[in-house]
Amino acid sequence: MPMNDKFTILLAEDDANDVYFVKKALHRADIHNPVQVVRDGVQAIAYLRGEKEFADRQHFPMPKLLLLDIKMPKKNGLEVLEWLRSGGEEVGALNRLPVIIMSSSSLQADIDRAYDLGVNAYLIKPSAFNELVETLKKTTDFWKDAAEHPSI
Repeated sequence: MPMNDKFTILLAEDDANDVYFVKKALHRADIHNPVQVVRDGVQAIAYLRGEKEFADRQHFPMPKLLLLDIKMPKKNGLEVLEWLRSGGEEVGALNRLPVIIMSSSSLQADIDRAYDLGVNAYLIKPSAFNELVETLKKTTDFWKDAAEHPSI
């Protein structure tokens, strides 16, 4: 069953301008899902594990979609994806979480590595705001309205 408008999106992005524009683009695209933001790969993993400041799932609900940047401090997006898809005991059913990489990198090596690690989609961040709105609308509408979601 497709998800309702209230499913949480986790945005793993270290650039404050990109966070601002992604949130603004989601709003402009009439997507009002809650967006939680983490600024590096270590925070992304802590959020997904429900550790430290992210332990309160009322305030930090489990996301149904992860928008993941590659170039982040501490652990990059590919390292987060590798951890998430590892299937290890600490990851459990989280390895099913839909992950979309949104990166400025168009390097084929990054794209190939992301798919090798199990990303659901790899998107190049558009430079024009209207293109970002359209990309996020199509992507989020698909995961919100059309796709079936695994239990996590």
